[in-house]
Amino acid sequence: MFGVIWSLVLLWNVATVATFGWDKWSSTRNGRRVRERTLLWMLFAAGWPGAWLAMSWFRHKTRKQPFRRYAILFTILNPFWALLYWTY
Repeated sequence: MFGVIWSLVLLWNVATVATFGWDKWSSTRNGRRVRERTLLWMLFAAGWPGAWLAMSWFRHKTRKQPFRRYAILFTILNPFWALLYWTY
């Protein structure tokens, strides 16, 4: 059961990285953007490792202070920590 849960968390993080990458790519081409609310929701729903990795790789949403503050807050208050505690 834990293997399935961890596989889903890994898959969610891959999707989070892809979404941040898509948003960065769209921003350079004046295309349709992903809402910040969606990006923050993905970060909160156990996608924070992928989100921070994507922010670092793509240099995306790193200067926007309200977004960064929410990202830090959602990383700290994330339910993922309960899953990690429950697993180990």
